[in-house]
Amino acid sequence: FQGGDTCEYLLSSGRFLGEKVWQPHSCMMHKYKNSEAKNCLIDKHIVFIGDSRIRQLFYSFVKLINPQVKEEGNKHGNIPFEDKSASIKVDFLWYPEVNGSMRQRIKSWTEGSVAKPHIIVVGAATWSIKIHNGSNEALAQYKINITSIAPLLEKLAKSSDVYWVLQDPVYEDMLSESRKMITNEKIDAYNEAAVRILNSSSRNSKAKVKVFSVSKLIAQETIMKSADGLHLPESSRDTNAMILMNVYCNKIMKPIDGSCCQPQPPLTLIQKIAFCFFTLSIIGYLIISLIHRNNYRKNKSCADLESGEEKKPAISTSNVSTLEMLLHSFCKLGLIMTYFYLCDRANLFMKENKFYTHSSFFIPIVYILVLGVFYTENTKETKVLNREQTDEWKGWMQLVILIYHISGASTFLPVYMHIRVLVAAYLFQTGYGHFSYFWIKGDFGVYRVCQVLFRLNFLVVVLCIVMDRPYQFYYFVPLVTVWFMIIYATLAIWPQIVQKKANGNCLWHFGLLLKLICLLTCIYFLSYSQGTFEKIFSFWPLSKCFELNGNVYEWWFRWKLDRYVVFYGMLFAFIYLALQKRQMISEGKGDPLFSNRVSNVLLFISIVSFLTYSIWASSCKNKTECNELHPSVSVVQILAFILIRNIPGYVRSVYSSFFAWFGKISLELFICQYHIWLAADTKGILVLIPGYPMFNVLVSTFIFVCVAHEISQITNDLAQIVVPKDNSTLLKRLLCIAGFFSGLHLFSAMQDQSRH
Repeated sequence: FQGGDTCEYLLSSGRFLGEKVWQPHSCMMHKYKNSEAKNCLIDKHIVFIGDSRIRQLFYSFVKLINPQVKEEGNKHGNIPFEDKSASIKVDFLWYPEVNGSMRQRIKSWTEGSVAKPHIIVVGAATWSIKIHNGSNEALAQYKINITSIAPLLEKLAKSSDVYWVLQDPVYEDMLSESRKMITNEKIDAYNEAAVRILNSSSRNSKAKVKVFSVSKLIAQETIMKSADGLHLPESSRDTNAMILMNVYCNKIMKPIDGSCCQPQPPLTLIQKIAFCFFTLSIIGYLIISLIHRNNYRKNKSCADLESGEEKKPAISTSNVSTLEMLLHSFCKLGLIMTYFYLCDRANLFMKENKFYTHSSFFIPIVYILVLGVFYTENTKETKVLNREQTDEWKGWMQLVILIYHISGASTFLPVYMHIRVLVAAYLFQTGYGHFSYFWIKGDFGVYRVCQVLFRLNFLVVVLCIVMDRPYQFYYFVPLVTVWFMIIYATLAIWPQIVQKKANGNCLWHFGLLLKLICLLTCIYFLSYSQGTFEKIFSFWPLSKCFELNGNVYEWWFRWKLDRYVVFYGMLFAFIYLALQKRQMISEGKGDPLFSNRVSNVLLFISIVSFLTYSIWASSCKNKTECNELHPSVSVVQILAFILIRNIPGYVRSVYSSFFAWFGKISLELFICQYHIWLAADTKGILVLIPGYPMFNVLVSTFIFVCVAHEISQITNDLAQIVVPKDNSTLLKRLLCIAGFFSGLHLFSAMQDQSRH
């Protein structure tokens, strides 16, 4: 529990991650781009007052607005800057000492109707030490001068943001002879005086001068790299400027990955309704549990005193048990969603930025691989991509993806490209699994469709409501949902071609191939026609589902990135099942998939292909160019892995129960990580135990996995109730669901209107 204002922590404490990445205590710092800085500071006037160190900070701040600005001009004079496109004025005023001249300038902003700067950054001391040779009289005069200035700054703080920058330490060994009197002992004395005097008259007031002390901590780590022992290196000044930008702009721009200085978002109308619903569910479940317990006690079997016969307790009706199961599930879900909200919406737990190192990614990978191999068991069946094997595949891929996310490995391009293959492999399994089901079972009923859609989307819909996020934010679920519907439509439209029908006439196989070719043509057309794609998904109600930040570009990008892999999965399933039907492959326990010679050749080709793709992915230099090739070539490594995993009989006959366990809850793990393992919608890391990174990861991971497992069980329980097999009951439930989404849309419209 951070228990305070994150702005105070941002201005006063933190540590370096690596050499250049500054991590404030308890919160995340956003890296502002030029366009964002301009949007935040539009029509603003910012003033920096002080000596050469403040001038350096001024230039670093200005470069956040315009990187082309050069540090030139009179170093011991005022320096103006103006960005006319955004009406931003930033001025540096040369006042190297805290004296009467500085006081007069500050006083001029407090009098009459003079326009006050929106942000004032003040700081000075080293010149006083230098000019007066570090005398005690100079320190005494400094205290007097700052005492006279403090009330004026406090008065300005009521309408402006006022920051007093404490003096950074110096690297005494590098100081020139003319600066040798500037010692860290003297600097500490001046800083102590400033902190004690500032805000002394307004300690209980909200309008305070903000003391910018974090610069001291940054300087302690970096001053050794200074050119003269006095002035900070450029990277440190840039960090200070970025901290200033975060302090002022985060509450205005509200960046997702900038939790410092952001107030807790107010509850929306839909969130309030959800809170009431879960509260009523908990109360309802407790009431029913108490009633059942009392009835059980009253109807407890006991000997009849007259007849000696045993009385049996009344049997509960199925309606009551269904209601109890429903309330029990929503009761647990309500408690879990409260934890979600507290972790990633309330300012209760700390959040930190990610920082990538090779060891933070590869060491956990090796660790889980060893664990996975340790838990090796025999499979129940030895078919290609049997249930245990696909669960295992999903499990280890999901664990690798989780480590990739928490370690921030997306900044390392070779790792990014391999993770893209893992995401593609999930979609490949989607194509393979659903095609196999429809082809073998021939079940195109509404029940099957509703079951799949419910299991895929239930958690995401709840999170959209509780966490106030759009559906497209959880991009993977919309992706697999749309691809499932595409697979269903491809196979369900006339003529419906299934295995049973095709066995009677081989021509039906060509009919199915024709369907697949039509599907491939549509995919190819949409991938090269962004306008058509965006028009399709910009129509209401699809736009409500697939828009993110007011457009569907993100959805188009995600869809395009793995556009062919589901088709490859369907085609692989068709070829495999055709070969299996004609007994052209051997799937016995311990037997190689093909003849020894063919198996060895295919195995060699697969290993070479697998390694070739890895070499290509590791040599990628440009993410955009590699993303363009990825949809066409990712299937190479996927097919190579399948063949390596299935051609040898022994390898096909065993699986890792450790990975398979995680595979069964892989969808829940992928979605839950957004808010209760990572933080700030995956941009940072949740900190439950500050100061102990490894212990924190262990505790948060344990809770995260338990919650994902529990949600998986809740989803399965509710799927049986919400999606019954009886068609008439199912139709009623679908009408109720349609009513629910209509109400949700109505409340969403009311919410949007109130925001505007």
